[in-house]
Amino acid sequence: MLCQAFHRFGQKLVRRRPLEEKVFEISFERSLSTLDLVALGVGRTIGAGVYILAREMISNQAGPSIVLCFLVAGLSFVLTGLCYAEISAWVPHSGSSYLYTYVIIGELWAFITGWNLILSFTADTVIYTMTWVLTFENLLGNQMSQTLRESISQHVPQVLADNLGYFAVALLLLLREIEYMNFYELFALSKVFILVKILVLSFVIISGFIKGDLHNWQLTEEDYVKAGLNDTSKLGPLGSGGFVPFGFQGILRGAATCFYTFIGFSIIVTRVKEVQNPQRSIPMGIVISLFICFVVYFGVFSALTLMVPYYKLQPGSTLPEAFLHIGWAPAYYVVGFGFFCSVCGIFMGFMTPIQWVICMMAEDGLLFPVLIRIYTSIYPRFMATVVFTIIGAITIFFFGITDLVDLRSIGTLVSYSLVAFCVLIIRYQPDRRNGGHEAEVQEQNVSAAERLTLQGLLFPCSPTPTPLSGRVVYVCSSLLVLLLTLLCLVLAQWPILLSGNLAWISVVVLLLVLITGITGVIWRQPQSSSPLHFKVPAVPLLPLLSIFMNVYLMM
Repeated sequence: MLCQAFHRFGQKLVRRRPLEEKVFEISFERSLSTLDLVALGVGRTIGAGVYILAREMISNQAGPSIVLCFLVAGLSFVLTGLCYAEISAWVPHSGSSYLYTYVIIGELWAFITGWNLILSFTADTVIYTMTWVLTFENLLGNQMSQTLRESISQHVPQVLADNLGYFAVALLLLLREIEYMNFYELFALSKVFILVKILVLSFVIISGFIKGDLHNWQLTEEDYVKAGLNDTSKLGPLGSGGFVPFGFQGILRGAATCFYTFIGFSIIVTRVKEVQNPQRSIPMGIVISLFICFVVYFGVFSALTLMVPYYKLQPGSTLPEAFLHIGWAPAYYVVGFGFFCSVCGIFMGFMTPIQWVICMMAEDGLLFPVLIRIYTSIYPRFMATVVFTIIGAITIFFFGITDLVDLRSIGTLVSYSLVAFCVLIIRYQPDRRNGGHEAEVQEQNVSAAERLTLQGLLFPCSPTPTPLSGRVVYVCSSLLVLLLTLLCLVLAQWPILLSGNLAWISVVVLLLVLITGITGVIWRQPQSSSPLHFKVPAVPLLPLLSIFMNVYLMM
């Protein structure tokens, strides 16, 4: 009896949502084109990373080599974008990594992914709210914080993160109410903000290359001494400066932080039901928006590090203040205005993904069913506003922006690793899109005539995926994720490896051999021949590379 109960419980943890089962979606007119999706992705992706995180990434982590950090983070996101593009073709429903995980992996991971997304989106909202308030404060010459310090005493400065949190909470409440406006009205206004943002950042790039000094990429200890930085011990392992003042470790730390600047593109997959041709437009929208964002980031940070020595960057409005350094005072307000357009454009429709994930989980029985009524009644909307504002206020007062960015980045890396894992799994499974529950029964009752042998692992008999070959890939992929995680943990100790420690080197070689062998087994399994508008090339290598990069950036 007890064994049967555990068996039933285990089946519930791994059961998957059938592809043909109805998904919680709001009825929208199919009016979005590929260009609209690109605008949506670019508008949500380019934001706080350019204005607020610039100083943290450049001055404390990477220096001028921040451009290399964006290359690393950009490569990781290209791989993730390719995986998202294929998954959106397999599962053409409005959703996110939650829905993809539920359909392909199972209920347990869907529950974890859903809560991860809720926390991540909440952190996102708080980050941009705090960013907006801090930048507005800097443009006013810190008048708000000075007034508050004179009127409100902080007796527990280590608990209350910032007096400006009061303004951030008010803005958060206003933002929550704006969300009830019509999406298309917000999106039309958002396009205007996006255009202004791109024009301002283009101005920054052109100005940086005109007024930039290549010497700022070749700084030496003499420059630090002249600037009053006599103690060069904080400059990292390469204290002599140069293009990589914080060494290879600084590039990796910077790449992990840069990861946050790309995460907005996943908003595209929540708009599937509003797209005219989702199978074609969703993959193109993801790839094009990522490419545009990478070019903009690369240009802006190259220009910034050429205009101002990295150690002179000031916290707060880093990008506008760079123009004060080169003597272009009017440009300070132009770039500041561009920032407001950037954040306001991101605010448009910002909380919709949170609501959709909550409603999908409630529809699936993973959250309280009463939460589905959030769209159908005034009272639940009011309660949602109150609850979300309370949670946001607690987050604002007890956490800083850097802490929230780290939380958001780790949560995103986990979600994106699961998406890459889903591509690895679904490519080798029997087609479930037309089979419904029959395919599920087939997978659970593998034919007795189909037995697993060593020869069958390397030379499968069937040219198309079978339940057995799909199960082999599932097990091998799970082992690979475990081995890749162990490899990342070992490689994180790269100074020991470079010192020639034989034991550590032997562990790395052993892990690489095991990973290569298991990858070869997956490679030999038959892949699905279902026609899709987009497929990730070089499977299983690219999804595995995506998982490896995501896990390593978490170390």
